Amino acid sequence: MSEFLRDYLTVAIFSAVTIGLLGGVLSLGKLVRPVRPQGAKYLTYESGVDPVGDSWDQSPIRYYVFALLFVLFDVEAVFIFPWATRLEAYGTFGAVEMIVFIVLLSLGLLYAWRKKVLQWI
Repeated sequence: MSEFLRDYLTVAIFSAVTIGLLGGVLSLGKLVRPVRPQGAKYLTYESGVDPVGDSWDQSPIRYYVFALLFVLFDVEAVFIFPWATRLEAYGTFGAVEMIVFIVLLSLGLLYAWRKKVLQWI
């Protein structure tokens, strides 16, 4: 058997073991967990507000935009920390690129601020 096929066989074996363990753990959980059906469990629940009426859409879109902005700036932090640790290796080009990155994100933050997306109420 060639080295190439052996690598694929190893991946296939690990995939099969993973799928088997996943199925076993999920099956075990289904057997062990308590089942107590209650009507209140199946009600739609969002942002701590109980649903009212058939077409319930009381959550303002700004909550979702606020969450997306939070994710955006978390991703910014994910990019800035490794860059900061390797700044000397990147040199001037890396510093200029990060400045451009931060300026673009700052413009996005300024836009969101001017559109009053960051106001919670």
